[in-house]
Amino acid sequence: MMTDQKVALVTGANRGLGAGAARHLTRAGLAVLGTYHRGADEAAAVSAGLGDRVAFLPLDVTRPETFGDFVTAARTTIRERFGAHRLDYLVNNAGIGVFAPFAETTPAQFDELVAVNLRGPFFLTQSALPLLADGARILNVTTALTRGVVPGMAAYAATKSAVEALTRYQAVELADRRIRVNTLMGGAVDTDFGGGLMHAPQVRELAAHTIAQGRIATVDDITAAVPAVLSDAF
Repeated sequence: MMTDQKVALVTGANRGLGAGAARHLTRAGLAVLGTYHRGADEAAAVSAGLGDRVAFLPLDVTRPETFGDFVTAARTTIRERFGAHRLDYLVNNAGIGVFAPFAETTPAQFDELVAVNLRGPFFLTQSALPLLADGARILNVTTALTRGVVPGMAAYAATKSAVEALTRYQAVELADRRIRVNTLMGGAVDTDFGGGLMHAPQVRELAAHTIAQGRIATVDDITAAVPAVLSDAF
């Protein structure tokens, strides 16, 4: 039996900002289909904490050739788990960071960043279009490093700048289906992103000096906004 349950697909929902987004979306009454790559145990822990409104599927965002099969599996999962036949929201959160000075960044590092942070959300969103409802919402996670400069993050910031440009094009080209597209810009957040860079005391102290509240953000500081940005108000 089909229901009117609204469903969000959140990539990289097994940890960090993705898990936080899943938590806040379920609190707002949505069902969440999350993805994970290598973090199956983390995904299981998120599921255990959030109950039957969350389901997970594996996904490697660096392999666009698998996206068609993933969308098929997603369609089956949301029907069987949530009684839904469409996705109402897509949060492109999965991403990686590489800390490397511009002069020392390797082609392999650059290519991996592009594959995960840009090519992944580009072609996953494209593949998910048949499953997205007319009037759906898409949220692409970017970074404050597209505005401020932290030496060593040039390649990462470049991929996220590209995602911001992509967002504007998606908003225009998907407008005929009333699909709205926005970005969520994170800053210095207390997660293990980028190999736990923000856990280093010197990095935390440096970042805190640039933030009005004198501390780096928690996951909830950022992800509490996700339901609001995905709502009809935006």
